[in-house]
Amino acid sequence: MSTSYLAVLRTPGAARLIPAALLGRLSYGTVPLSLLLATADTTGSYARAGWLMAAFSAVSVLLFPARAGLVDRHGPRRTLPPMAVGYAAALLALTAATWHPGTPYGPLLLLATAAGALAPPLGPVTRAQWSILAADPELRRRAYSLDTVAEELLYVTGPLLAGLLAATGRPALGILLSAALALTGTLALAAVATPVPATATGATAAPRSGTRRLLARARQPLSAAAGAGAGLAAFSLLAAVFAARHGRPADVAWVEAALAAGSATGGLVLGATDWRAPAPTRLTVLTAALATALALAALAPTLPALAAVAALTGLTVAPTLTTAYLLTDELAAPAERTRAGAWVNTSFNAGSSTATALTGTLLAHLPLPACLLLAATPPLAALACRRR
Repeated sequence: MSTSYLAVLRTPGAARLIPAALLGRLSYGTVPLSLLLATADTTGSYARAGWLMAAFSAVSVLLFPARAGLVDRHGPRRTLPPMAVGYAAALLALTAATWHPGTPYGPLLLLATAAGALAPPLGPVTRAQWSILAADPELRRRAYSLDTVAEELLYVTGPLLAGLLAATGRPALGILLSAALALTGTLALAAVATPVPATATGATAAPRSGTRRLLARARQPLSAAAGAGAGLAAFSLLAAVFAARHGRPADVAWVEAALAAGSATGGLVLGATDWRAPAPTRLTVLTAALATALALAALAPTLPALAAVAALTGLTVAPTLTTAYLLTDELAAPAERTRAGAWVNTSFNAGSSTATALTGTLLAHLPLPACLLLAATPPLAALACRRR
């Protein structure tokens, strides 16, 4: 491990922050698949389970900045515990409702919507804490890089745990595990969280200064996050189609694994390297590199070649997102950093959702290589925000 990352781990407060943050955020890796499988098992319909997941995700994404704003305004120690209790209660109710078949779909939909509305913004809170603990910009960059890589690995580990519980027991056990992880981790994070210093400029006024000014200041990183989310979502869907047309649909897992491995490697390299270029310039270069790597997928003739392109693309993913978070953090006032980080998440998820819907439509009218080439257009479009 690089000494730069050892410095992050040795930062005062890091030994308490990291376990609490990882424990709580692991629940966001286990709950989607668990909820999907449990609902399908209860209702007997994957279509209904899909609509339920759409409601859960849409409410969670749309209200994410608002929940983060509450944390900025009232502090993590006051706001996270009620969210954790409410979110865990909704998941426990879903566990009970999906334990046996036959539960009416309406109550399931209401409970999933409630869970999405109450999900604590653990990622933005964690990054806001790193902004306090790591005052040095270089140390903060390494901390953000390590945090982004860890978060991506949780989204790989979580579904594996959910699948194991579904295979050995029942899918509802994954929802139960998610509730336990969210409650324990969020309460632990609230207990170790450091309040925003009272002397910080705008500590009380910033949350009320309005979302428009924050979004205007952070236009470049938010556009880059949205472009990355759209490009990656399109690529993932098209990779599944690519594998199916080559007669090996299950092998898309290797493409996704290559993407994740490349992303983890790129994130660690970003944090361990001393960069002279400012964050806006780095983000421009990384976004362009992401678009270029995605465009190369149109030339892949075989699944191994597509996996190689995925690994190359992955090298730019974590660095792009990490730099977007860092730049947004620089542009935000100290008392609105949690909300600013939440907008990066929201931008990424909004781009992902939009691209998934549009890509399905494009596949009906264009050949697959053309669709793969078009997956590079969202990050390319995001570059325009750098010049304005």
